[in-house]
Amino acid sequence: MPVVRIIRRTPLPPDETWRRLTDWERHGAQVPLTRTVVETEPPTHAGTRFTARTGVGRVTVDDTMEIVVWEPPRLVRLEKRGRTVTGWAEIELRPVPAGGTEVHWREDLRVRPLPRVLDPLVARAGHYLFGRAMTRLLRP
Repeated sequence: MPVVRIIRRTPLPPDETWRRLTDWERHGAQVPLTRTVVETEPPTHAGTRFTARTGVGRVTVDDTMEIVVWEPPRLVRLEKRGRTVTGWAEIELRPVPAGGTEVHWREDLRVRPLPRVLDPLVARAGHYLFGRAMTRLLRP
């Protein structure tokens, strides 16, 4: 599976960075043609499930995820539980001694109908989309 790794620094403190990066419904607003729906309440603990649906009309792809590790404000791990999109994602926050937070976003991504030969393209697209989403979620 293609693994996407993104590291960014933000001047925001870890608590605020955590709040922004775990607002699952806002994630969908950062990806074109995507809407995120949280299926389990409250949306902030292990066992929470949510789906990011991307597409137009009847042509959609669901990325269903479940939080399996919830350690605020340090680490969240998601397992992708969908039929089409599988893998996992982790967002890890590390406080920066001079102030702010370093964000480590790792995502192991597989789109089932695509052949493995396209894994590098999937990884590049994921790096672009996840990096763009992180930048927008952390914007003041």
